Amino acid sequence: MSARKGRVLASEVLRKKLLSGLESVPDGGPGFDRAWRVAFARAARDMMKLPVDFVALKQVRMSLAEVLDLPSERALIFMLEGPEDGLGLLILSSDLLSVMIEVLTMGIVAQQPSDPRKPTRTDAAMLAPLADLALRNLEDALAEEADLVWTSGFHYGSFIEEARSLALLLEDMPYRAVTAKVSCAQGARVGEMQLILPAEGRGRKPKLKARGVPASVAGPAFTAALTARVEAADCPLQAVVGRMSLSLLDTMRLGVDMVLPLPSARLDQVSIEGLDGRQVALGKLGQHRGMRAIRLLDAVSQASSGGALMGSGAKPNENTAQAWGGEQGAHVVDNAQQGGFAGDLPTLSVAGGEDFPAMDFDFNALPATGTE
Repeated sequence: MSARKGRVLASEVLRKKLLSGLESVPDGGPGFDRAWRVAFARAARDMMKLPVDFVALKQVRMSLAEVLDLPSERALIFMLEGPEDGLGLLILSSDLLSVMIEVLTMGIVAQQPSDPRKPTRTDAAMLAPLADLALRNLEDALAEEADLVWTSGFHYGSFIEEARSLALLLEDMPYRAVTAKVSCAQGARVGEMQLILPAEGRGRKPKLKARGVPASVAGPAFTAALTARVEAADCPLQAVVGRMSLSLLDTMRLGVDMVLPLPSARLDQVSIEGLDGRQVALGKLGQHRGMRAIRLLDAVSQASSGGALMGSGAKPNENTAQAWGGEQGAHVVDNAQQGGFAGDLPTLSVAGGEDFPAMDFDFNALPATGTE
C-alpha cells in the first residue's frame, strides 16, 4: 500500500511540474524595447521611405516633474490620448523633425541640416499619421506581451505648442519614459525621441495563445498515461544457467571446440536477472510445446536475497553467515551447502495444468562463446 501511495504521489508531483511549465513559458512577441524599435522604423519606412536605426534606447520611470524637463528646445510635442482618459507624449527633437519634414516635402535628405525653427501645426499635421502608424505597429507587436497593458490604445490627440502647458494637462502620476537616439538615412542625421506613457496599465490585456491542458496531463488521465508508458518500456531479462570466472591468461587461450565446464550449473536453478545483474526470480529450464522454456518458481523474495549464490555456485563461509545475522544466516549457509534452495520452492504448473517435461540438455553441444 505504501509503494502504491508513493507512485501516486510521484505522478502527481510530475503532473504539477508539467502544468507549471506550461503556464510559465513566455509566449509572444520580442518585448517592448525591440517592438518599439521595429514599430517606429517600419512606420518611417512605409510612410516616407526613410531608413531609421535606433542607436540607443533607455526606459525609466519618472514623476510628472521629471517628465516636464524632458522636452528640448524647439521639439515637436504630440499629445497622445489613451484608454480611460489616459494621456501620453511623443516628443521629436528639432533635428529629427527637420529630416522628416525634408523627406516628406522634397523626398530627399538635404546635405546640410536646415536652421532650427519652432514647430508649427503644419508640421504636426504632416507627422501625426506617422505617430499613429508607429503606435499601431507597437500594439500589434505586443499583442501577446505583458507590456501591452500600458502601451495599447494610444493615438495622436493634439499638438502642444508650449511645453509649459504640460503641467496643466498631464496627471500627477508615475510615467514610463522611453528615450531613444535615432539615426536617419544611414547616419546622415541623428536625433532624439521620447515616448512617455502612464506607468499604470490602462489598456487591454494581452491575448495569450490558447494553452489548454492536454487530457493526458490532467488528473487521473495523466496517471493512466504515465503508467501505460512505463509499463510499455522494454525490460530485457537474462536467464543464467551458470557462471564461471577465468583469468585473463586463460581467456586469451580460448579457442574453437574448447569445452568450458560449469560444475555449479543446475537446470532447475536458472537465475532470472535484469540488465544490472540483479536477480529477480528463479526458474526451471524445460520444454513447452516443443520450444525451450523457463518455468518461474515462486521464490522471488528468496531469489533476491540468495541470487548471488544461486548463479555462481559459490558457498558462503562462516563470516558471511555472521554478516547476514545469527540463525538466519546460518540457515542460508546450510541450505547453500546442501545444494541450494530447491527444497524450499513449491512447484508451479503452467496454464491448463501442464508441467514442463524434463529436457535433454547436451552441454557438450554448446559452443564456447564467453564466460557464461
